[in-house]
Amino acid sequence: MVVAYDGTGYAGWQVQPGAVTIQGAMEAALKQVTGETTRVQCSGRTDAGVHAIGQAAHFDLAKPYALDKLQFSLNSVLPEDIRVLELKRAQPDFHARFSPKGKEYRYFIWNGPVMPPHLRHHHYFVRKPLDVAAMRRAAALLVGKQDFASFSANPNREISGTVRHLHGLVIAKRGHEIVIRASGDGFLYKMVRSLAGFLIRVGAGDLPPESARTILDAKLRTATVPTAPPEGLFLWKVFYGGRKKK
Repeated sequence: MVVAYDGTGYAGWQVQPGAVTIQGAMEAALKQVTGETTRVQCSGRTDAGVHAIGQAAHFDLAKPYALDKLQFSLNSVLPEDIRVLELKRAQPDFHARFSPKGKEYRYFIWNGPVMPPHLRHHHYFVRKPLDVAAMRRAAALLVGKQDFASFSANPNREISGTVRHLHGLVIAKRGHEIVIRASGDGFLYKMVRSLAGFLIRVGAGDLPPESARTILDAKLRTATVPTAPPEGLFLWKVFYGGRKKK
């Protein structure tokens, strides 16, 4: 599946006792439509308040179903802030979490004197003008295969280590909207929000762009790198069988 959701009212993807979650809603919908109890595995768990345009997930069913009818039925019973955008049969060895070759996240900032109320759940509001050119210089120093321990909210939990290949970190500005596009082979815990928090500090003039190198070299998370709020973050796309061509 390719799943889109507004994460505002959810405690994240993963099922948690006493909490409303994306995974819980997906599994409940499948149970209602098919009568089967099945686990829905995603490409990577999103935190509370984080959104997705292109989350990838898979599930197993014992009985066959017509895909178009199954997709329609699921969307008919899912909450209106969750939708199955695509549904197709997967290869037997496919796994939404372990098969990806890369991901793209986007972080949205509203950089103006007033936050339009209809954007408040999907953009981080920064009133102070940001220097986008400085942010781009800092971003260029972060691209590549590097140790991103300083940009993980909990580097000690990363079983596979803290080295990741950040293929691109692009900053676009249109009017008051600034979008940070991060693509890579994988991301550490809250890494994208940490990259966004750092770049916002650079844009605000609190840190020079060159501090990106010093922070990377330290391989230690400190208060210098804040974690940006969740509402600006979207899991945009998951790549299988190769990274997206530029």
